[in-house]
Amino acid sequence: MKIDVTFPSNNLAIAGTLYLPEASEAPEILEAPDAPSTDRLPAVVVSHPGGGVKEQTATIYAERLARAGFAALVFDAAYQGESEGEPRGLENPFQRAEDIKSAVSFLTTRDEIDPDRIGALGICASGGYVPYAAQTDLRIKAVATVSGTDMGAVMREGLGRTQTPETLRTILELTAAARTAEAHGEGVQRQEWITDAVDAETYEYYRTPRGYHPRAVQPWPVRSLDQLIQYDSYALIRLIAPRPLLMIIGSDANTAYLSREAIAAAAEPKELFVIDGATHISLYDKDEHVTQAVAKLVPFFAALRQDAEPVAAL
Repeated sequence: MKIDVTFPSNNLAIAGTLYLPEASEAPEILEAPDAPSTDRLPAVVVSHPGGGVKEQTATIYAERLARAGFAALVFDAAYQGESEGEPRGLENPFQRAEDIKSAVSFLTTRDEIDPDRIGALGICASGGYVPYAAQTDLRIKAVATVSGTDMGAVMREGLGRTQTPETLRTILELTAAARTAEAHGEGVQRQEWITDAVDAETYEYYRTPRGYHPRAVQPWPVRSLDQLIQYDSYALIRLIAPRPLLMIIGSDANTAYLSREAIAAAAEPKELFVIDGATHISLYDKDEHVTQAVAKLVPFFAALRQDAEPVAAL
């Protein structure tokens, strides 16, 4: 069952869909050992990739989690999809983190949700935003990522750390000029960010019937770039502990190094799970790879406990 919902985030209306298990999808398999009995459902916030929308890969994962007995909430980030916010298409990492926290707040108001058993799953860029939000939001009891990407690192250093300092300086000059132009009433400066010059599979997913959605990856405001450059997804990732962290990557993913480094910096309990033959994008929608990821995610989130330990010392 799915329910269209709306919730606020920094005074913007966020459009979402809440997936609930059907009566036949017995949630009792999700009871954690020794957890108090409850009729309320464990829930997972599922956050979409940068520039994506809720109807794409986030819904693929949410539907499968609902079939496993979870409530699963997907939503469009502020400025994107069906959610409010101007300028359209802005990729603001700090707002993205706030959207995730606001999604958790919304779930705590739902009678069918157990507020002490809420986890979060981030895909691609949200594999950076979700850990970033969870570092300081202790209501998120378990953190998982699929093809996790630190957009700050990618914008500062290039994918695979191939970008020169001169290029970074040029990007910052462009964003500064864009902000000045806006201040002088010249409108929002925008640029395409999914073109045929990017990774071929990324282009295929977003620009062909494979994953295309008319509201996804619109030209983004150039000033998104300087906001991303100053953001670091995993700087305080150690604060997630003692809550569990699971990061899922493909063995052939060009972003895999980002999750490997994040796991190395995180504290226990943590796990890096590698799906053989999967790429960054194949984990979005390829059944053989999504199925393996979900098979790992279900028992991970099923272990959500109501008696979680206090946050680790700084």
